[in-house]
Amino acid sequence: MNRVESVIQIAPAPWLPGVRRCYSPNFDQRPAGAEIELLVLHNISLPPDRFGTQCIEAFFCNCLDPDADPYFRTISDLRVSSHFLIDRRGQCTQFVSTADRAWHAGASEYSGRQRCNDFSIGIEMEGADLIPYTQAQYASVAALCATLISQFPKLNANTIVGHSDIAPDRKTDPGDAFEWSYFQELLAQCLDASWQSHAKIKQGSG
Repeated sequence: MNRVESVIQIAPAPWLPGVRRCYSPNFDQRPAGAEIELLVLHNISLPPDRFGTQCIEAFFCNCLDPDADPYFRTISDLRVSSHFLIDRRGQCTQFVSTADRAWHAGASEYSGRQRCNDFSIGIEMEGADLIPYTQAQYASVAALCATLISQFPKLNANTIVGHSDIAPDRKTDPGDAFEWSYFQELLAQCLDASWQSHAKIKQGSG
């Protein structure tokens, strides 16, 4: 079993089994009747361009020390979150239930619809626009997207966008360093592996 296949999980649950949890208070309810129709990829590093500091988690949980870095004073009053974060090692942490609305996209538009937080899932990657992402991150984000596609019928490989796609006047992430074609290749492998797994289960059930 290769790295991509080994991290796939098919579990229709708002909190994904086997995924590390860190509960953010920065969420609210989606509008009544809202369905998940979009996956939004972001990047974040705190302080900027520095990795492995554990500050992203503190930021999403409103525990960031504004005196720890000059940059933190500019963001310490913000209340933001994401459903998922994938760190440089490829570890995935979930902060908000997929049933709830995380505060990740801000002012945004997709196919003429405003307020993308209402109908999307936010996936942050520990990274920066011009710094290459790790192989472990690509494997994990592809597997996570495949899992979410398996859960939500309106999601597919074409409903995955960058933050820059839905807020082009404000945002540039996941940035030029993110290799979309490579990500799509890995995603296709994950989706194929998922389909084959379901086919085997169906055949085995008679």
